[in-house]
Amino acid sequence: MTAPPDALPQARRRAVLRQSVAVGVATGLYGISFGALSVAAGIGFWPTVALSALLFTGGSQFAFVGVVAAGGGPAAAVATSTMLGVRNGLYGMQVAQWLHAHGPRRLAAAQLTIDESFAVGSGQPEPAARTLGFWVTGAAVYVGWNLMTALGALIGDRLGDPRRYGLDAMAAAAFVALLWPRLTSREPRVVAVMAAALALVCVPVLPAGLPILAAGLVAVAAAVWQHQRSPTAHRGTS
Repeated sequence: MTAPPDALPQARRRAVLRQSVAVGVATGLYGISFGALSVAAGIGFWPTVALSALLFTGGSQFAFVGVVAAGGGPAAAVATSTMLGVRNGLYGMQVAQWLHAHGPRRLAAAQLTIDESFAVGSGQPEPAARTLGFWVTGAAVYVGWNLMTALGALIGDRLGDPRRYGLDAMAAAAFVALLWPRLTSREPRVVAVMAAALALVCVPVLPAGLPILAAGLVAVAAAVWQHQRSPTAHRGTS
């Protein structure tokens, strides 16, 4: 009996599973920092748990809690977290081409489309490995993140100020670790540096959350500029 044409060799399957589980465990562990920071910001246990279970996009969750902790209003918190969550919609357009999911599987895929699942999935050369990496990473992160969120929310008071342990920096470090290998050419590196510089300049003068939005505009401006100078754009206007 022959294997399906898209079946993975056992060695490749094990390699994808190891990578997916490792990313899931590492990402899930810093969910404890979100739980602790959320409780420290005055958000109760159950709202904190609900944010992880339903929103489930770490950057948006940290942004929401950060704005609340800094005294920002609900509108600023929601706007900031929503803007950061837009990237998941962009991921979803590519993920839909791999999975061809329908019905409940499509809903599950939408929930599990995050930085980590997209990064692991998109990094696989074979279609079957891409699909496996996406599902296993997404599921591993979801379980670990929610368990650690609940634990962080429960022991947050015992931990004291999470910033004493550097827990508030773990999310940023994880995002940098995912982003850095993709900065393989001069242009994305320049955009990343300019965005970070603009965010730092805006921190003292803008309300909490808005510096992140300002930094995102650098990437938008770079994309528009690149499109305008591309040969395709010039041909279209000639």
